[in-house]
Amino acid sequence: MDRKENILRLENVKEITVSNKNYLVYLSFHRELNKVIQRYAKGRLLDIGCGNKPYNAWFKGLISEYIGCDIVQSSSNKVDVICQANNIPLESNSFHSILSTQVIEHVEDHQGMVNEAFRLLKSDGYFILSGPLYWHLHEEPYDFFRFTKHGFKYVLEKAGFEIVEIIENGGAWATLGQVINHTVSFSNPKANKVVRGIKYVFRKLKLYRLVNKVFAYLDVKDFNTINTMNYVIVAKKN
Repeated sequence: MDRKENILRLENVKEITVSNKNYLVYLSFHRELNKVIQRYAKGRLLDIGCGNKPYNAWFKGLISEYIGCDIVQSSSNKVDVICQANNIPLESNSFHSILSTQVIEHVEDHQGMVNEAFRLLKSDGYFILSGPLYWHLHEEPYDFFRFTKHGFKYVLEKAGFEIVEIIENGGAWATLGQVINHTVSFSNPKANKVVRGIKYVFRKLKLYRLVNKVFAYLDVKDFNTINTMNYVIVAKKN
């Protein structure tokens, strides 16, 4: 399958209910991403890997222009510039803010992508970046990397950025709950009848809701980020 035919893109940010199998990651990710957008987004903004610009509403009243680039036109025709993330045909020092969410793990030359963000930002501009430490394989075979907070710090500082914030999305308990939800949700024809039966009952009774509630509670009471699902990072070009 051609890579361009294998890209799934969000249309918009919908409220994720407690019955959703991905609730535990989005609970923290969307909250923290929205916070940093409100705090740091300004002026002309570039969204690298924008897809359908699902976070567009969050920028209302914050920015003067929203330009999105991606490797292919999106289903809602929201991409303004079609290009590779490490070779963006736009003028240097021309943006006040840059956003890139859940894209870097799919970019072979992730250092080149971060270098481009640095080139395109004006001095004192902010780069809002997010990416996973834990997530199942997706958009295969174009799922290349996972990053620790130290990995993100290394790549960003190598490009010339100063780290402003690194925010974990979910702790160890939330990560464990998310792994359970993913494991149960995926069909495996090689599993024996007992395992298939357990998965069937779990899905039939919609036990995602129970897992989400229990592990979200445990995550609050015993928050530990040695295991986390995702990071939201803010970096500054001085």
